Amino acid sequence: MASVLRHSSRLGIRATCLALPRSRNAYATAAPYFNNEPSQPSVMTSIPGPVSKKAIEELDSVFDTRSLNVICDYEKSVGNYLADMDGNLCIALNSNPYSQIASIPVGYNNPHLIATMSSKEAVNTLVNRPALGNFPPGYWASLLKTGILAVAPKGLDQVFTAMAGSDAIETSYKAAFIYRRRIERGEGVSFTPQEIESVMKNQTPGSPELAIMSFKKAFHGRLFGSLSTTRSKPVHKLDIPSFNWPHASFPQLKYPLEENIQANKMEEERCLAEVEDVINSWYCPIAAVVVEPIQSEGGDNHASPAFFQGLRELTQREGILFIVDEVQTGVGATGKFWAHEHWNLKSPPDMVTFSKKAQTAGYYFGNPMLRPNLPYRQFNTWMGDPARAILFRAIIQEIVRHDLVKNTAETGDYLYRELEKLSSKFPERIQNLRGKNRGTFIAFDTPERDAFLKKMKTFGINIGGSGETAVRLRPMLVFQKHHG
Repeated sequence: MASVLRHSSRLGIRATCLALPRSRNAYATAAPYFNNEPSQPSVMTSIPGPVSKKAIEELDSVFDTRSLNVICDYEKSVGNYLADMDGNLCIALNSNPYSQIASIPVGYNNPHLIATMSSKEAVNTLVNRPALGNFPPGYWASLLKTGILAVAPKGLDQVFTAMAGSDAIETSYKAAFIYRRRIERGEGVSFTPQEIESVMKNQTPGSPELAIMSFKKAFHGRLFGSLSTTRSKPVHKLDIPSFNWPHASFPQLKYPLEENIQANKMEEERCLAEVEDVINSWYCPIAAVVVEPIQSEGGDNHASPAFFQGLRELTQREGILFIVDEVQTGVGATGKFWAHEHWNLKSPPDMVTFSKKAQTAGYYFGNPMLRPNLPYRQFNTWMGDPARAILFRAIIQEIVRHDLVKNTAETGDYLYRELEKLSSKFPERIQNLRGKNRGTFIAFDTPERDAFLKKMKTFGINIGGSGETAVRLRPMLVFQKHHG
């Protein structure tokens, strides 16, 4: 990236403020993970180019292409680089599209993943896809223990597997509601005839008035329950009926953090007080509070460990479940395997959702009462995908073998330090730099953001945005200093 960005006169909106200085010792700390990676991006045509435009036209006749970024050539993609149909090679500094919306952790065409998914075990699950709730394979328990559960957050030793991030969130909400009514009803108490009759009419008491609480600018998915807690962009929610569920303010911190300690402390205390007030004043009981460790789509908004510690203490005091949505932040992206590890909580969250870089999905939990008291209450045909669980296990093996969480922490520290220097030099262009000590989950605000992002793509460098003015970095775990 730096070799391209050095051409400052060619970028009319000062995109060169992101050029990270090279030095003789800058990249001497680690060998590359992909020896066949290109040395730099290569852009030979417009993006999209003529071949891609023709492919888009063909696709558009049968599929909605309005959100399309690139028509990809996955066979020619490698490591941190994605090839398109015109032969352009772009490097991924962001999630969308070049890291498949932050879901590619260990590089394109990773040899270990290819070998794993070519194995007899993987082929068997693909051809004979099990309906896990009814017909799980004999190796399912072993696969969970050696894969998904091998990296379970501390204190959470069970998992409900799912198909995608929104599905994981949706089922975690169901678990919260079932748990709430189970506690209220009393263990061993059967459903009443009134509950059984009324629920078929979507009426109380069988269909109770309960809520999930989220935060302003949150993003938790696009299904009906998850969408009712998503508050990042109107386009996601317009015309869709939603549940009347509450939200509270997420801290809007001032930067640099070191110069705004007292103001930020007051802001977080204000938000916690608002959460407590909403819990105590909402028209119906709140079964759970859901929160992202970093509000990703809503503008890359951060909060301190103290805020999340306070939130955990508040939910425990009020008898409300605490769901941490790690769909975007999980699997090493913040310099720890799970972002909430940065918080040093006295007790773990009640549920932690995951997807994206895991290549599978679900939620972790520890309390056995979160397992429904009857079968088929938390159920669908597939209940996840063993092939994707096999892939996640292989991803975990790569992460451990190459110590990629440590790499992400070190690479993120390097990128943050260099951006911090540039923000001092170009304060009007790099504002509110955030993500210190959070791996490569780094962002800043800049004027003319969209024009800047568009210009960068012409150099084969994908840097994306979130919120209204934020520029965010979302590289893979195999992104190293020499890529910067």
